[in-house]
Amino acid sequence: MNVNKAIICGNLTRDPEERTLPSGQSVSSFGIATNRVWTNAEGQKQEQVEFHNVVAFGKLAEICNQYLTKGRLVYIEGRLQTRTWESQDGTKRNRTEIVAETMQMGPRSAATEGSVGAGFKPAQEETEKKPASAKKATAGKGEIKVENIPF
Repeated sequence: MNVNKAIICGNLTRDPEERTLPSGQSVSSFGIATNRVWTNAEGQKQEQVEFHNVVAFGKLAEICNQYLTKGRLVYIEGRLQTRTWESQDGTKRNRTEIVAETMQMGPRSAATEGSVGAGFKPAQEETEKKPASAKKATAGKGEIKVENIPF
């Protein structure tokens, strides 16, 4: 049995970039930063930041493009995938990405709290506190209604 599962919770390093494949499928790519904090042998606090490339497809890509912004706390589950291509100068390039299968947004204020895990609440709890009129996105062409989001 094989398993390819990636789970991260961190802050977006940039707004999602939206593209459309020739097949018409939506693609969203963005970066997430996660941090690890520990105390070394001398008792000093240490911190290490990791940067992850994330890509989402289809309806999830549309939701990411509409709701995610730089600094926002987000939880992603997906799988690791490495793409290989040849650059314009002929060198072989690789990029490892997390292909998102599930996404949950943290509270909007989480970006200012400074810690990846601080105050994380599933997106459902955030929207339940809003009045009914605020739950609906405008029904314009191509927009997604909050109540249609599957999480």
